[in-house]
Amino acid sequence: MQPPSLNLATSSSLALLLSLLACLTCLTSQITQKAIASPTNSKVPAVLVFGDSIVDTGNNNYFPSVAKCNFPPYGRDFMGGIPTGRFSNGKVPSDLIVEGLGIKELLPPYLDPTLTLQDLLTGVNFASGGGGYDPLTSNLAEALSLRVQLKLFEEYLEKVKSGIGEERSKEIVSESLYVVCTGTNDISTTYFPTPFRKLHYDIASYTDLMLQFASTFIQGIILRKYLLNMREAGQKEIVEQS
Repeated sequence: MQPPSLNLATSSSLALLLSLLACLTCLTSQITQKAIASPTNSKVPAVLVFGDSIVDTGNNNYFPSVAKCNFPPYGRDFMGGIPTGRFSNGKVPSDLIVEGLGIKELLPPYLDPTLTLQDLLTGVNFASGGGGYDPLTSNLAEALSLRVQLKLFEEYLEKVKSGIGEERSKEIVSESLYVVCTGTNDISTTYFPTPFRKLHYDIASYTDLMLQFASTFIQGIILRKYLLNMREAGQKEIVEQS
């Protein structure tokens, strides 16, 4: 079968999506390089990561999912040579970012039941291998959807608030680095291999749909960052519906 020809609208949507991915890659590289040059006295107290297998540090170990990597040869170059749930032979970008910023060596998965308060204060990972911007992608892989990751983030905020108080938690949440890395599974495992989206969307309209999901997700993070300041029931209801 010949691949579909790309019209102007398709090319524009793909170009926009690729530009966003390129900007994220470039930004991550710049942050890491600058941090490695001066890792001490970092002004970033914590790193919070959302996304898929590119940045997942082991969340999929803790619930049933078809996307698993807690077995050899994964982890063969990791400390001790053991698989950790990272979709890599060693560290993943999440680890490299916190290491480069001088915060800690590894970024733990949020679902790890052994997490300490200090782990929470310096950052955790909500990413889940197999997920994507499209909720259908996460359903197909039985991964944590971005909506679920936002719920876990909300739970994280409450734990931090309970552990160190409202004022200090506001400071950490506002100054933390937020990283979102996902989207490849939407194209590679949802759109092209399955008929579910192709029946209703061409490439141009599907990438537009991905951008809508991405925008909603970013807005959700912002709303939850300010959850600590929201007291009225009506304001909290807005957050829950996002």
